Amino acid sequence: MDIPLPSLSRRRLLAAALALAVLLVFALRHVGGGHATAVAPPLRAARPVAAKLLVVDVVGAVRRPGLYRLREGTRIADAVTAAGGATAKADPVGVNLAAPLADGEQVVVPARGPTGASPPPAGGSPSAPLDLNTASAEQLDALPGIGPATAAKILAYRQEHGAFRSVDELDAVPGIGPSRIEQLKGLVIP
Repeated sequence: MDIPLPSLSRRRLLAAALALAVLLVFALRHVGGGHATAVAPPLRAARPVAAKLLVVDVVGAVRRPGLYRLREGTRIADAVTAAGGATAKADPVGVNLAAPLADGEQVVVPARGPTGASPPPAGGSPSAPLDLNTASAEQLDALPGIGPATAAKILAYRQEHGAFRSVDELDAVPGIGPSRIEQLKGLVIP
């Protein structure tokens, strides 16, 4: 059965249907349904990572010898600057200012000695530990129980695996065992 509707009612029905369609489109776009664009959550500021501090002892021909806390990744030049800089008596040839610092390291800035005095070996002072990550084959060879062949193995291991993170990693180098590592502790640093 078909019931005829008066013409005025059809217009009202059509207007109501149109209004409902507009309302639905508006609701879908602004309320989050359908294919509406999602709003990204607000970005949070990342917390700055606290830099690891190294403690180094700066002695010798500097203005303010003592213990200094410096950021990881700094160089011997930064430690000398923190100690007030080298004095007029300092021998700049006797220290490698470009060498990286290690925690617990002692930086010795030598004073100029009598003419003909030889500078300390190339890795710092004789009392400073040798850095496994920057040492040359000659410096490694000078360590007790390490000959030229083992020094070459240490360099090859360092080149293949990257920087040493601890002295105990020397155990992975062929020819170095636990007793040799104990002998080297205090003489070398990672």
